[in-house]
Amino acid sequence: MPQSREQLEANERETLAPYAQLSADSRGRALEEKPHEWRTDFQRDRDRIIHSRAFRRLEYKTQVFLNGTGDHLRTRLTHTIEVAAISRNIARALGLNEDLAEAIALAHDLGHSPFGHKGEYALNDLMKDHGGFEHNRQSLRIVETLEQKYPHHNGLNLTWETREGLVKHYTAYDHPSKCEDFDAKSSSLEAQVANLADEITYYSHDLDDGLDSQLLNEPDLNKSIQIWRETDARIREEHGELDPETRHYAIIRLLINSQVQDVVETSSRLIAEAGVQSADEVRLHESPLIQYSENRRRTNKELREYLYDNLYYNPVVHKPNQRAIKLLEALFNYYLEHPDHIGNQSQVRIETDGLHRAICDYLSGMTDRYVALEHKRLDL
Repeated sequence: MPQSREQLEANERETLAPYAQLSADSRGRALEEKPHEWRTDFQRDRDRIIHSRAFRRLEYKTQVFLNGTGDHLRTRLTHTIEVAAISRNIARALGLNEDLAEAIALAHDLGHSPFGHKGEYALNDLMKDHGGFEHNRQSLRIVETLEQKYPHHNGLNLTWETREGLVKHYTAYDHPSKCEDFDAKSSSLEAQVANLADEITYYSHDLDDGLDSQLLNEPDLNKSIQIWRETDARIREEHGELDPETRHYAIIRLLINSQVQDVVETSSRLIAEAGVQSADEVRLHESPLIQYSENRRRTNKELREYLYDNLYYNPVVHKPNQRAIKLLEALFNYYLEHPDHIGNQSQVRIETDGLHRAICDYLSGMTDRYVALEHKRLDL
């Protein structure tokens, strides 16, 4: 017999830290449902996210390089899976709810537009007089409204805690707008873990892809980036001379491990100093308790600036993305003139949400390749 939900919830209460968000203490779903026999509410959230259409589409959305640029370069989906894995590791080390951290991580980019952040900025500009566009808010819109999979409700009807994590997904790359339904000063520690796991993935795996694509190189990294020099020195000390590819991957692995270790050690200290004894006390705290050390923040800032200068705005990456944005803009303007050409589900929402929002929903849900195919089909 499988463990019952009640047994799983009892295990959480016995084994997790007092400040962890327990499944049994969830504020529930917008539409009340009968609990599952042998899955907790957060495990159920995770499964609904994985089975959503929006999650599957992430496979064909840009992370850094346009989708299809290389078989081994990351997509928005592989990035998401890596964020979820790091979230679970940090949550486990801190005695937090792994299932909630994983669910938030898996859903955090559901609302991402095609063509990465440049696509997001383009849609925000096109929607500037109609409420704008921000992918964290769009992730919430997807799980609350746009996914159509269940007979009794729109969206996925996720728990309040998972949705809170989407609204409050704040990183060096993401700055969400406020939402009145989630107005606490901070979010759960599990949501904060997903935030930093996202950053760690950017720092390490975008660096990895930059090296694989040969847009970045080790000599320049050694010269410019302190954290790379220190990690490279440790690898050479422990393993001696390695072939370039093996050393490159060894550095990336150690870089991830050192980032995670720094977050776990720093956060453990901050949580103890804050003296929080419940998830609700965490939400009342003035500042996040899941953080890097001051030194790691400084070295990460140096790395982030280097990635912007040498990878994200490298002409090899930037110019194709800019050309792709033109396709997005052309489609948006075409649909304004031909609203009957957008998808049926989006057409239904024109009356309630307005034409611009319906078009934005339709475009933001497209994959990179579908945008290109649609632009070609319409001969724009």
